[in-house]
Amino acid sequence: MTVEFDRLRLLWPDHLGLARGKYLTPDKADSGTAHCISLFTLGYDRVMYPHVGGKMTEGLPDCDANFDGSDIRPGWQEGTPIVVPDITREGSPVAFSPRNVLKDAIAAWEGHGLTPMVGIELEAFLFELDCDGDWVPIHTPGHFVYGTGMAVDTSGTIDEIMRVARKVNLPLESVNSEYDNGQFELTLAYTDALQAADEAFLFKVMAKEIAAQRGLLLTFMGKPITDRGGSGLHVNLSLNDSSGSNVLYDESADDGLSDTARSVMAGMLHHHVGQTALLAPTVNAYKRLQPGTLTGYWANWGHDHRGVTVRVPPARGNATRLEHRTGDGGVGPHVAIATILTSARLGYENGYDLPPAETEDCLENASTDVVVPSSLETALDALEADTAFVEAFSPEFVDGFLTVKRAEWDRYKVVTTDWESAEYMPFL
Repeated sequence: MTVEFDRLRLLWPDHLGLARGKYLTPDKADSGTAHCISLFTLGYDRVMYPHVGGKMTEGLPDCDANFDGSDIRPGWQEGTPIVVPDITREGSPVAFSPRNVLKDAIAAWEGHGLTPMVGIELEAFLFELDCDGDWVPIHTPGHFVYGTGMAVDTSGTIDEIMRVARKVNLPLESVNSEYDNGQFELTLAYTDALQAADEAFLFKVMAKEIAAQRGLLLTFMGKPITDRGGSGLHVNLSLNDSSGSNVLYDESADDGLSDTARSVMAGMLHHHVGQTALLAPTVNAYKRLQPGTLTGYWANWGHDHRGVTVRVPPARGNATRLEHRTGDGGVGPHVAIATILTSARLGYENGYDLPPAETEDCLENASTDVVVPSSLETALDALEADTAFVEAFSPEFVDGFLTVKRAEWDRYKVVTTDWESAEYMPFL
């Protein structure tokens, strides 16, 4: 290992999208480390919910976090570089690790001779404490959408996040204020799918920690304020062949989209209902997924149309991409990308029919009545029922996910207080 450091920080995504890990001293770093595999049975409430593979009733044994020294990258804490390790048990990938699920999803595309390329767009609210000790959006009387500067970032927190991202090579490309005050859009560079997921994951951790150091809360929670806009995670996808050409583009087509692009979109829409639970994995997420909210509510697609689920931006040639807009801000990037890659691949392999492009406004009207489930409970049922998707994604991961998330729904059903903020905001 050629990097010198005071300590090494391991960070890796779990089934909830949380950043698990350890600090390791230099003399320990070369050997990797272990974690209890039964953490994959945990909910946000830190209760274990047993499921097959979680090994909660088998003594809570270890899984291993291993990495190559060449993957160590700069960190934002002094003397503390970072690495995203592989999670294995007895030499085999742990099925409940979102990063392993994503690797499998990428490998399935590579089996077709294609490399997925991904860009991630994030949205988040910056909160401060009011005089009553409650979290509220930062006070920015001069806020407006597509704003920049101190009028929308009075504390300079977003400026600091941008500065640190550049320092540690996290490829933040653009930042602007969103529609509601205290909300920002943060866009990361386009790259191969695994790198895009790792960098989005690390960026979210870094950005939240920078805000926390200033006594603020940066939350990616999908709908932290009921009467304001929601925060999403948009996945922009293209596919490159062995020569580096983007196979979504066809210069001979009237709209520049290839048959591959159409089959990929057909897959995303065919599994629109079944995959929603993975893209919107919290009770709160379904307050965002409503008609007229520009969130990927309907199973539709359109040319440069922000009201649809799969937007086709106007760029063509190698810049052709498909923007999937359903993802909730609280979804982990690895799960989000793996989900989109899986439904897209099923469309590519099975030749599903693609409906015509959307021409309605998607504020009150759309050309389809196929929509996302109305709650986390119904979304989990729909995921379980979509057996073709589950088999292609990861039956083991979905089994554990359903167990933990159904327990989450059961906790929500029996409370009358502001459960969602207490459950999710400290973590998301």
